[in-house]
Amino acid sequence: MKVKKILVSQPAPAVAEKSPYHELVLKHRIDVRFHPFIKLEGVTLKEFRSQRVEILEHSAVIFTSRTTIDNFFRICEQARITIPEGMKYFCNTEAVALYLQKYIVYRKRKIFFADGTFSALVELIAKHKDEKFLLTLSEPHKPELPMALEKMKLRFDKVILARTVSADLSDVDIADYDLLVFYSPSEITSLLGAFPRPNGSPRIATFGHGTAKAAVGEGLTVSVMAPTPEVPSMTKAIDLYIHKLDSGEEVPPVTLEEQSPDLAFIQSQALKGRKTKPVAAKAPAPKAAVTTKKSPSAVRKSAAAGTTAKK
Repeated sequence: MKVKKILVSQPAPAVAEKSPYHELVLKHRIDVRFHPFIKLEGVTLKEFRSQRVEILEHSAVIFTSRTTIDNFFRICEQARITIPEGMKYFCNTEAVALYLQKYIVYRKRKIFFADGTFSALVELIAKHKDEKFLLTLSEPHKPELPMALEKMKLRFDKVILARTVSADLSDVDIADYDLLVFYSPSEITSLLGAFPRPNGSPRIATFGHGTAKAAVGEGLTVSVMAPTPEVPSMTKAIDLYIHKLDSGEEVPPVTLEEQSPDLAFIQSQALKGRKTKPVAAKAPAPKAAVTTKKSPSAVRKSAAAGTTAKK
């Protein structure tokens, strides 16, 4: 069954021509629509204060989304907190880092970003072990990043700045689509809340191990998954999937590894740390004094020499 119409569970891009999905539209002559399945609501100032986190006790902040950036600076404004110029910011992607320009002067010396992968972000943070980090999160969130920071024994505090709630899907008819694309486990929850048993058509594409695991756990069949070594992005995965179907190839459902790649990375780093841990060298044992036993003739000669010397 070919793919002609796709629904992506994300807001529509501001400029359609710059979206990676636009290339799919042109290449395969398909129809791609966008509709968010979830929305993030910022916590209130009272909810923030109930977490007993002091922002100014930290020297660096970790951001993994634009939403947490917006809510971080909103809370600071409401609480009348002035962020010092020396505060450092660590972001998972360059796009998230550039978004900081909305609130601060962008300076390379205090803004650091990774390439979007979990391992790159962890390795970037590990280079700044002397900082005290504030990890900004939304609820629910993946546990891997807090776990990695704990494993590295870094000083950090978590703060929840937004919560995920289901969006209104009353105007969505999933039967109109051949493929639904999801980016988070919360979107799977929203799908099942609005459509309790969407069995059969449409097929499902998921981004991330956690999203795929949530779908499979609910008895759904996942047809497309990213990222993988072969397809690092969702659009690349969909492109390959459509190409295989158009070529008459039968594509089996996605099978999941028991452990997520992020957890596997954390464990590999822990094992590496154990292997490279220096072993204290043992102090060399003190050398015993060496005595030589003289023969009787040697003793007599030594005594005679002493008598002659006295004379």
